[in-house]
Amino acid sequence: MCSVINRVKPVQRALALGLRLRTSTEGLSCTAADSRRFCPGVRAVLEPLQASSRRCCSSMASTKGLFFRQLYELESITYTYLLADTETKEAVIIDPVLETIDRDLKLIHELGLSLKVAVNTHCHADHITSTGQMKKRLVGLKSAISKFSGASADIQLSEGDKIKFGKQFLTVRETPGHTNGCVTLVLADQSMAFTGDALLIRGCGRTDFPPRWTYTLYHSIHEKIFTLPDHCLVYPAHDYLGQTVSTVAEERKFNPRLTKNLEEFVNIMNNLNLPKPDKIDISLPANIVCGVHDV
Repeated sequence: MCSVINRVKPVQRALALGLRLRTSTEGLSCTAADSRRFCPGVRAVLEPLQASSRRCCSSMASTKGLFFRQLYELESITYTYLLADTETKEAVIIDPVLETIDRDLKLIHELGLSLKVAVNTHCHADHITSTGQMKKRLVGLKSAISKFSGASADIQLSEGDKIKFGKQFLTVRETPGHTNGCVTLVLADQSMAFTGDALLIRGCGRTDFPPRWTYTLYHSIHEKIFTLPDHCLVYPAHDYLGQTVSTVAEERKFNPRLTKNLEEFVNIMNNLNLPKPDKIDISLPANIVCGVHDV
């Protein structure tokens, strides 16, 4: 449901190739150049994976006691994020995709994690969430989404809410505009922000669906995301150019849409002329009910 460019298929291949830059039986740390491109601000490890739907960027989180893994779903070009407390093994997953549910649950099992919350940053239109199906397979798992999304979930999120996992937590910042129910999830020490489709790397989510929240998105990003520390890492729900992470300082300085004033921003967004998302007619109805029709 983000701003989409026409070269998606070639870019998918480029991203898949980029995430497999290095292979070894133990995994390899990024070079300095790789780190700047893929995971600035953190020490990154790229692991070879056996199937294209299982691409991931594994990062050593800078926050003490935090496990972090960035995962990738090829068809919808969606990033899923797995975070856990290394002491208690309690975990949360952000924006999981139905097509990769087996991969995600396998990883959670292999790492001995106890998944507590599966949260969506908004009601997606380009893929079906796996939160409902995960609830069927993991006893005690809770789903979460913004109370303004219009979607079903165990936890209806509001501004300032905390999603706790062990000694760690994510704080909810409401960032509507792409949809009315978008949230950004900020790690307790403000070292990471999971921005969903609100703020992308050098871009932002589309605003052309009724009722057109273009002005709202601009203010959401400037007031709720750009007010975070410069070093805060920005992890979006999608990227179509093979980028995996940015920073608040970078986006404030280089984002070609959000460095403009409000009127210029509105003009850009109103003239993108984007195609309708391929899966919107099946994704939205499913995601309104947590990805299943009997949760």
